[in-house]
Amino acid sequence: MSAPAPVPANAPENVPEKFEVWAPFAHDVKLIVDGAEHTLLRDPERRGWWVAAPDDVAPAPGQRYSYSLFNGTEWSKPLPDPRSRAQPEGIHGPSEVVATDYPWTDDAWRGRELRGQVIYELHVGTFSPSGTFAGVIEKLGYLAELGVTAIELMPVQPFGGIRNWGYDGVDWFAVQQSYGGPEGLKELVDAAHNAGLAVFMDVVYNHFGPDGNYNGQFGPYMTAGSTGWGDVINFSGPSSDEVRSFVLDAVQQWLGEFHVDGLRLDAIHSYDDRLAYSIMEDIRAVADEIAAQTGVPRIIIGESDLNDPRIINDESVGGYGLSAQWLDDVHHAIHTLVSGERGAYYVDYGTLEILADTLAHGYRFRGHYSEYRRRRHGRPLDLAHVAPWRLIAYTTTHDQTGNRAAGDRPSQNLTPTQLALKAALVLFSPFTPMLFMGEEFAAATPFPFFVSHTDDELNRLTREGRFSEFARLGWNPEDVPDPADPATFDSARLNWEFNAAQDEIFETYQALIGMREEYRLDREDLRELRVEHGDGWLTMGYDDVLLAANLSDAPVTVPAGGTLVYSFNDPEVGPESTVLGPWEFAVLQPR
Repeated sequence: MSAPAPVPANAPENVPEKFEVWAPFAHDVKLIVDGAEHTLLRDPERRGWWVAAPDDVAPAPGQRYSYSLFNGTEWSKPLPDPRSRAQPEGIHGPSEVVATDYPWTDDAWRGRELRGQVIYELHVGTFSPSGTFAGVIEKLGYLAELGVTAIELMPVQPFGGIRNWGYDGVDWFAVQQSYGGPEGLKELVDAAHNAGLAVFMDVVYNHFGPDGNYNGQFGPYMTAGSTGWGDVINFSGPSSDEVRSFVLDAVQQWLGEFHVDGLRLDAIHSYDDRLAYSIMEDIRAVADEIAAQTGVPRIIIGESDLNDPRIINDESVGGYGLSAQWLDDVHHAIHTLVSGERGAYYVDYGTLEILADTLAHGYRFRGHYSEYRRRRHGRPLDLAHVAPWRLIAYTTTHDQTGNRAAGDRPSQNLTPTQLALKAALVLFSPFTPMLFMGEEFAAATPFPFFVSHTDDELNRLTREGRFSEFARLGWNPEDVPDPADPATFDSARLNWEFNAAQDEIFETYQALIGMREEYRLDREDLRELRVEHGDGWLTMGYDDVLLAANLSDAPVTVPAGGTLVYSFNDPEVGPESTVLGPWEFAVLQPR
């Protein structure tokens, strides 16, 4: 459906005024509503739009509808609306007219600014036993007890079948029916706000999934080229104004009607956006407008590997003005030291010097040569004007776990002491921390890549593509589970029965999260952070609190002492030095 149009006084307020669709490629368009056909007319005021006369047929909640397009030779099969709000019969079925109203109870919710937040990334389908929004609601008390302040949902737009990471979505205004549909998502947001938690959504505006993508039959939603996951979205070419409006109207819907607190924009480095005003600036403008109207902050986070300050720089200095960006550099620097892995893009990391440098500057690459890329990469952040909490740091993510051959988590390969050390390095940092579901109790379940495309050939191509990619990176193809096998999906479901060791890891995360507020670790200026390192050890902190860490498999004496505030182990802390065993850490108050 289109963006909300002005509604006449005698029309219902919770549904669009009329059926309409942007289909500039079509010679004629038919609307099929509950099995009856209706001829659409060209809109004389909007190029490429087709509308139904209101006195012919008008939308009503619950109606099933689709469009058939005539290309000059033949009529297409009935197709879902590109702006579909619900796909109750799946991505190939008819769309459903959905009422926009909802009995919200979150009037007292005033939102949260990004500073001070602890984000928890989760996949709805594998987070709870039911794999639904209702299952997430059941765990909100647990998440609040852990200390997180926001949940970030991996994409929930409709995809083929019921098993998918979500990055194969095709209907950008709709919600996966097996998760609970649009009403289920609103119930989750409402419940989260009443539990004191913000809700972010991960949205994919760089490509459409391969299964059920009919948008190209309607108009030029895509352009030449490939992101590696699908065709490039047409943000800059002919007719791109409507494509950009398509995205911005979806942003308006999630942040406005659905009360969502923020969006995480997937892989913005793959946008083909060459206009003077970036689509990211436009998204930020929509968020700012809704925040001004509601008094509730709206946060926009970008995922990028460009090390480009423009992403979070203010528009006044030529930036895009996003609230924050994911920071893979911190993950890579920590992971290589603790795990010892140095393959693929990890070749650019792996020393204490690099970790210390990254912690002190945010970006690992600031115009430096990258061995992996075989070229110079990145540009420095202006630390005088960019607060470190605008960078999102983590020990792992869905990508860093799921894009391994077996989808094995760090908790399946590292010791509890090593896991606690990684958590301390991220949670003690001035960056905004993000947890990936289950890491807080050292989940023993993997998170492999999984799909359930409705086309057998797509499943075959996905399977062979994964095998080929991992073989190229040196992994054994036999270690790669079949993405389309239901057992692969089932293996990723979290096991909520904890053993004693997992309880201890959970308590460590709780304690470290609590220290962030107690010691004001989300400082405003990264230049305040003191980072030092020596033979196997690293310290970072401030005059009043310090983290001492041993990033080696041998005991070390760290030239920092004082009063022990917290440790996962039992270090020897003296007035001037601390003895740490392999992979141990200590939070200290200097004397």
